[in-house]
Amino acid sequence: MNYGKFSLVGAIISGLIVIFATRQVAKVGYRLEAESYDISLNAMFGPIVGRIIDYLLIFLLYGTTIIMIAGGGAAFYDGFGVPTWLGSLIIVLLLFVVLQVKFDSILSILGAVTPLLVITVLVIAGYNILNPSVPFSEVNQHTDISTTPTRSWWWDAITYGGLIIGNSFSFLTIVGAEADRHKIARRGALYGGVIFSVLLLIMVAGILSNIQEANTVELPTLLMAEQIHPVLMYTMATVMVAVIFNSCVGMLYPLLNRFTAPNSKPYRLLLFILLILGYLFSFVGFADLVNTVYPLFGYIGLFITLALLIRWITNKTSKKKLM
Repeated sequence: MNYGKFSLVGAIISGLIVIFATRQVAKVGYRLEAESYDISLNAMFGPIVGRIIDYLLIFLLYGTTIIMIAGGGAAFYDGFGVPTWLGSLIIVLLLFVVLQVKFDSILSILGAVTPLLVITVLVIAGYNILNPSVPFSEVNQHTDISTTPTRSWWWDAITYGGLIIGNSFSFLTIVGAEADRHKIARRGALYGGVIFSVLLLIMVAGILSNIQEANTVELPTLLMAEQIHPVLMYTMATVMVAVIFNSCVGMLYPLLNRFTAPNSKPYRLLLFILLILGYLFSFVGFADLVNTVYPLFGYIGLFITLALLIRWITNKTSKKKLM
């Protein structure tokens, strides 16, 4: 948001990357029947490079899960006044229960959050867009570029798109593999990418409309919701907790699936260990981990997206089809 009007262009660029890459990831997962994301990585990059990216993703998936568990505690505290330790514990307990159900049920649970997320974002962002506290022509006067990652709007937009792909690659691979038909795999991921991109653009526009106050808080969406009505603030806090929970599921399931068979004893044991360690580590200061994990995730996501783009172009221009 602190790139001012260029933030909207950046959101569009990020969205286009997400729309293209999510569709391609699901297609590759379907074609390879990839029960684990490392199958796709090895097919795309070969065993050596694929293994390197695999190990990096293992570290990044778990590191981000820890960050999300800590973030869940913070969301509980900011939204409901629940102590952060208890909020994080609630997230961990729910993860332990949900990650033991069948994969189709996991997808249903994750999908249940989407309608509430869409409605809440539309209401909050839409209200602020229609009732801006800062006129669009004056937005750039209230930006603080020093708070941006690289101070380059176009590069941050690209790396953010890569971050989303790096974060979702492992889960999307399995989703694609589980699809009944190729058409379902590619269209499901495409629709998800479009929904994400539209919501991102609308939310950025909403924050820009309230940028002067948004820059004074860590969670501007909660502030925007509270300014409309306190009940909406609690609704947004609930959505934030649900999104954080969904993110944890989307990262932990592929990680568990990478080393164990779903719902087996080793699976449950590994789940228990990862959650206990994740809960304990969530109390440590993770500012440095965030600054390391997110950019690295972004670069890996861009590397994967570039490989997908090359293969897509090759399949369109060559008689020999890849995957």
